[in-house]
Amino acid sequence: MDDGIRVLVTGAAGRMGREVVKAVCGADGLALAGAVDIALVGQDAGNVAGIGSIGIPIRADLEAALRDLRPDVMVDFTIARVAQANIMIAIDHGVRFVVGTSGMGSEAVEAILHKAAVRGAAGAIVPNFALGAVLMMRFARAAAKYLPDCEIIELHHDGKIDFPSGTAKATAHEVASARGDAVGHARGLGTRGVEIEGVPVHSVRLPGLVAHQEVIFGGPGQTLTIRHDSLGRDSFMPGVLMAIRKAVSLDRVVLGLDPLLD
Repeated sequence: MDDGIRVLVTGAAGRMGREVVKAVCGADGLALAGAVDIALVGQDAGNVAGIGSIGIPIRADLEAALRDLRPDVMVDFTIARVAQANIMIAIDHGVRFVVGTSGMGSEAVEAILHKAAVRGAAGAIVPNFALGAVLMMRFARAAAKYLPDCEIIELHHDGKIDFPSGTAKATAHEVASARGDAVGHARGLGTRGVEIEGVPVHSVRLPGLVAHQEVIFGGPGQTLTIRHDSLGRDSFMPGVLMAIRKAVSLDRVVLGLDPLLD
């Protein structure tokens, strides 16, 4: 368990956290150093993740875990308010971070970026770890140069509280940047509808969904739809593992997976 990049997972008892524990334990060159959550404290993280006992109990105190276990990378899948605090603690302990928690506002991200810059910390804040979603955003940016009129529809499971999703916000920014109008703030368009940097975004929350997004472009006599579907949480794990491996050589905080693909 001591070989490779040592990873600590926060939110280890949650749905995504369990998948990360499972993925890290099965990945070459990575080792699970610890697991933190306020739920299921004391239970074996492997048993919670469904892979059997691995001898790593879930702990409640992140600061103590970072101090005692000395991981190389902290992976956070919690909730926005907790994630921001966790990242600040990781920075204080000189631990790189990979964050998939959604719902963090721009002020929270700016605060993280500022502290990381002051302390020389590095990590990745990623709205969507699915590699296909990253490609969808790239393709949307390319399309926006030629078909500037578009709307975004993002669809997620009914347990996702925040809306619009981080992926939808990031896509809207890519579209607006390509059109040259990446300015302004989000404004409401009604229930679960906002306009982000001039791009209308609509949110759907229903049981049976996982994570899906359509970017629909329209022009004279034609439409273009770019769609990505995550059909299970395992779709995010290749991106998570890639981010962990890349994080150890980063010299700054990056936003999204795109900077890590090249």
